[in-house]
Amino acid sequence: MSQDTTSSQPVLVLDHAATAAALAAASAALTDALGRALTAIARGEASSPPRIAARAPHGLLGAMPGYVPGLGLAAKLITVFGDPDRPGRSTHRGLVAHFDEHDGRLLALLDAEPLTAARTAATATLAFHTIARSDAARIAVIGTGTQAAAQLALLTPEETASATVAGRDPVRVRALAERFGATPAASIEAAVRAADVVLCCTGAREPVVRRAWLAPGTHVGSVGGSDGPELDAETIRDAALFAEWPGAAGSPPPAGAHELQSVPADRVTLLGAVLDGTVPGRAVPDGTELTVFKSTGHAALDVAAASVAHATARDLGLGITLEL
Repeated sequence: MSQDTTSSQPVLVLDHAATAAALAAASAALTDALGRALTAIARGEASSPPRIAARAPHGLLGAMPGYVPGLGLAAKLITVFGDPDRPGRSTHRGLVAHFDEHDGRLLALLDAEPLTAARTAATATLAFHTIARSDAARIAVIGTGTQAAAQLALLTPEETASATVAGRDPVRVRALAERFGATPAASIEAAVRAADVVLCCTGAREPVVRRAWLAPGTHVGSVGGSDGPELDAETIRDAALFAEWPGAAGSPPPAGAHELQSVPADRVTLLGAVLDGTVPGRAVPDGTELTVFKSTGHAALDVAAASVAHATARDLGLGITLEL
């Protein structure tokens, strides 16, 4: 008897608020799933082609399918367009489709914007907790948009109390710092010079952090720079480099990082290999080593976040169910 391929299947649909609420309620589970995904990348167990994008005159549509054993299959479609109301900033809009890894059923549709913000911030946080010096206490968050807010939301109360916020717009800097109980910085340079950990969350087209501002032993996390380098060449030259996947250096943008295009692949350590214990994080025992985690995003991380959001939303009764 032939299979009925026209029968509908229940699909959980999570809008912006429901996606954000599900991930906010499961921060520990999200961190654990992201660690599993990063380790799977390092072991060659995850499957994902390099990101592709169709470019329009004012932006792009990116596609990122991926598979992580035990977490599922997912595909993200996301647009990145300049925001005419906020020159120099961009919008990220789209969806993530989450599938069962065993039979291919579509399980959920999620809003890509809060999912991307949450998994990116959680990955950068996991990186600095893994790589930064154990005595690192002063954190500078560079940026005032959605990603910077997502990053501040993941800091512990102790970390937030010693954190500074810096950006181009003093009004937005003060507002974001006040929202999270951090301290507004007089300038990006001042924030970076005083920090043990610098977390860059900008839409920069050119470097916002300079090597001369970084003290010995600083850890830098960079999750922005879709349209250009967020860090200068001297910082990349002098730092021990970490990334989510090998193609961060070996693939051209938008899959790879602008900052890593001229970097030999053997200079880049996979974060998952550090989490797995295969390689060390900091290699210089005196704590003076400069470290950089350069994030480009990876579909395996979307799989991890979608899996957690789907499971949590079902438990909490979030979203609506449709027959598709």
